[in-house]
Amino acid sequence: MEARFPMKARITVTLKSGVLDPQGRAIANALHSLGFESVEDVRQGKLIEVQLKATGEEQARAELDAMCKQLLANTVIENYRVELVGG
Repeated sequence: MEARFPMKARITVTLKSGVLDPQGRAIANALHSLGFESVEDVRQGKLIEVQLKATGEEQARAELDAMCKQLLANTVIENYRVELVGG
């Protein structure tokens, strides 16, 4: 039996460029109304932290990639980035 080690990952999901981001636009407008006129554009996304047990980095990345493709990101309109941050 292979040893499994705790790992933590951060998954950042953002809209692909060219996809309208109404929430980002609302944030930009709110920042302008608060006097932050230097803000040109805002794109919002989501950060998901996952703790898992894996036999190694390669297995962890494969599982996280599958999670993103099947549930965590809509790959038609969203990009995702996986970062392993330790246990």
